[in-house]
Amino acid sequence: MKKRPLIWQLFPALWLITILSLLAITIYFSHTFKEFYLDKTAKDLQIRAILIKDQIPALIVNGNYKDIDLLCKQLGEETDTRITIILPSGKVIGDSYEDPEAMDNHAHRTEIVSALAGDIGISTRYSYTLHKNLMYVAIPIIENNDITAVVRVSIPISAINKALDKIYIKVTLGGLAVAIFIIAASIYTSRRVSMPIKQMGKIAQQFAKGKLSQRIPEHSSMEIDELSDVMNQMAKQLDYRIQTVVRQRNEQEAILSSMVEGVLAVDLDERIININKAAEHMLGVSGDISKGRYVHEVVRNTHLHEFVKKALLETRPLEDELILHNDNQKFIRAHGSVLHDAGKKHIGAVIVLNDITRLRQLENMRRDFVANVSHELKTPITSIKGFVETLIDGAINEPKKADRFLKIIVKHTDRLNAIIEDLLKLSRIEQEYEKAEIEFKDEYLKETLKASILFCEAVARAKDINIELVCRNDLQAKINPDIFQQAVINLIDNAIKYSPAGNTVTVEVVVKYNELVINVIDRGCGISKEHLPRLFERFYRVNKERSRKLGGTGLGLAIVKHIAIAHGGSVSVESAPGKGSTFAIHLPKT
Repeated sequence: MKKRPLIWQLFPALWLITILSLLAITIYFSHTFKEFYLDKTAKDLQIRAILIKDQIPALIVNGNYKDIDLLCKQLGEETDTRITIILPSGKVIGDSYEDPEAMDNHAHRTEIVSALAGDIGISTRYSYTLHKNLMYVAIPIIENNDITAVVRVSIPISAINKALDKIYIKVTLGGLAVAIFIIAASIYTSRRVSMPIKQMGKIAQQFAKGKLSQRIPEHSSMEIDELSDVMNQMAKQLDYRIQTVVRQRNEQEAILSSMVEGVLAVDLDERIININKAAEHMLGVSGDISKGRYVHEVVRNTHLHEFVKKALLETRPLEDELILHNDNQKFIRAHGSVLHDAGKKHIGAVIVLNDITRLRQLENMRRDFVANVSHELKTPITSIKGFVETLIDGAINEPKKADRFLKIIVKHTDRLNAIIEDLLKLSRIEQEYEKAEIEFKDEYLKETLKASILFCEAVARAKDINIELVCRNDLQAKINPDIFQQAVINLIDNAIKYSPAGNTVTVEVVVKYNELVINVIDRGCGISKEHLPRLFERFYRVNKERSRKLGGTGLGLAIVKHIAIAHGGSVSVESAPGKGSTFAIHLPKT
């Protein structure tokens, strides 16, 4: 439907009412004036006829019809009135315009019939004699109770119409003046009504845009002022309620965003109502495109879909463990419960997700550690026990066998001692770090690295391996020299062990953003990708037999990791089979 301004809805109605009212008034008054004028004219003609009739009876008695006709013509010319004298038989004996002898019998004319009946006859009709519309008034001339003749006077209707036309023109001009005034007043009134409403509409649009601080001004009209006051109160209440809702929403979002647990809310159709940052990260989705979509459209995990369905159907809280396969496998502990609205109506379910991947990894590491340490200790102990029992059974009496067996026992004993020393060393580093007993000071890295290389030079020289140092003289770091040297020595020692003879091991320091990176680079056999994430675990070995033959305890890289953590840093490794390895210690830049 086409919309129009209020002024153009009010104005045409007022204009139409005004025109119709003026038209009705004009028609009514015109009709009234016409009747009044015709009645006045009829009375005037009646008076004229009465004045004439007193002169006619004497002439009729004498039979002097010519004098009657002459009198009619004389009086008609003086009064500009047609005067006609008719006998009861209808014969015309005098007329102010025509020859009576040539005129028709008038006995059947309407006004004559009324006059002959003793009444005053009035009629308006077309005259074929004068070819005009005339008003006729006829009165009887009564002598001795007998009607001796009829006097009829008439004037043209055109004269009446001219007089009425003048009246119509005056009435019309007056009506137009009144119409113009009423139209101007209507426009003014319409504008006074529409302008405040239009102003309220503009401010209401500002309300719709959220600008609720504006207010509608007061108005002289009581109704409009009441409406303005109501709208101002509405804006004030809306502003307060919107601020309350926004504050509560911000608080809710802040709480949900800061939660470590993932929160996922779904409706009865399994559409996502809300999701926090933690849940987005766990599920690998974006909240902006997830809301309003089905869970199965966003997350491709059948276990989660089934859990959501169960949570929507069950009235009691649910708990289950899910496995998510995104970039890495994640173990999630899911808790589901029914979601109600303010009226306690079931509208969906809320799922709380706890990432227990780290706990699972720690459990696996603990199991692996127990298994590995048991295996590492059991092997030398079993060998020692076996050789001791052999010696007891008589081998001690054979000098050559006894000497070989004792050397093997010493070797395994040294290995046990090395394992225990590394375990104690690792435990001591952890305890000192936790108790903040490690003392740190600014040291030039080049000097510390030189000392570490010097410690490994004998082993390197035995394999004809060259150790190269690349470090600026001015680089400093806050370290504990003794502990830090142990970490570097472990990395260099590993690089020497796994490098072919005649190669070079490089120790370099690289400055990156807000950290210093100490890289130990070898050109050895390299390590497969699947082993890299677990290299720094205790007793984890890529090649167990080769590692033991080279004299490793399986704790060297774990010690490096904990020394780096104690210095506020971290460790990393890059390697590929046949391309060598780069082990790195990352320290914060001072």
